[in-house]
Amino acid sequence: MPLRLPVKKSIISFFSVGLIFLVVLGCVQNSKLEQEIAALPIQIQVDRFDQKFHQSSPDKIPQLKQQYPYLFPQQFADSVWVKRQKDSLQLLLQNAVEKEFPSISEMEISLTNLFKHIHYYFPKAPIPHVIGLINNVDYQSKTIFADSILLISLDTYLGSKHELYEGIPKYIRKQMDIRYLGSHVAEKFIATQMPLPQSRTFLSQLIYHGKIAYLKSLLLPKIAPPDRFGYSIKEWDWAQENQKYIWQYFIEKQLLFSTDPSLVQRFIEPAPFSKFYLEIDNETPGQIGIWLGSEIVKAYKERHPETTTQQLLALPAQALFQQSNYKPKR
Repeated sequence: MPLRLPVKKSIISFFSVGLIFLVVLGCVQNSKLEQEIAALPIQIQVDRFDQKFHQSSPDKIPQLKQQYPYLFPQQFADSVWVKRQKDSLQLLLQNAVEKEFPSISEMEISLTNLFKHIHYYFPKAPIPHVIGLINNVDYQSKTIFADSILLISLDTYLGSKHELYEGIPKYIRKQMDIRYLGSHVAEKFIATQMPLPQSRTFLSQLIYHGKIAYLKSLLLPKIAPPDRFGYSIKEWDWAQENQKYIWQYFIEKQLLFSTDPSLVQRFIEPAPFSKFYLEIDNETPGQIGIWLGSEIVKAYKERHPETTTQQLLALPAQALFQQSNYKPKR
């Protein structure tokens, strides 16, 4: 798989002028849509539980437990929480969070914009109570979406180069940055709206995660595509330029209808790179299956723009794939 492919120069013609007109028309329509979404009366405020917990005197712990019962497992006595307030690691994390987030106004603006989009596309979904907390740098639970509550582990968004993250693999550390918060929250929300794939085929996994990635583009239109995938510009360019060869590999190896669980580990789950078992593997971005799945879903929507969001979510993977007429662009 070559790393870069030559790009042919296009010739301006009557058809390209028509294409420019359609692009401009689409931009005008998108602008009107964004204005409509921006006008929605939604305002997100982050409840700083982390501050409340560390600033409360021991006699206030029962009051906090009553206010946030889901954050205090019943099997632990109050003395455990008082001890936790004084724990050196907890104090270190709290100080780091306070230093990194002296103000959370930008975070609240970003989340407000996200949930306005969520409400537009999913009007029945409740707007959650958003709570910021400290969770021992548990990067596998940076955000938790449960019913009408959204938990954000602020100590997992201190920046990829933060000294507290030393020892964490680079590909994981890369997304421990506030720029990826919206993408993480959107992904968690979308997962609550989508049924898990019933089929065990690799194609079903591609389409399932491709739908999530496509919906993230609707909910986060101002976020650059590479950031929605957690990719660097270099990784994004590699995926774009090698789409034809990725698809060719999947077809030649007859992977689409395989039920081998290792394919999910190789191409879907977080990893420093995707595993084609080729010499070029170290140059590939991880989770390339999610990116390719999003391209298939995008191809379907281009051919079937009348399909609603809810119809898209319910459409079986094989039907979506067949009706997408997906063909790599390069």
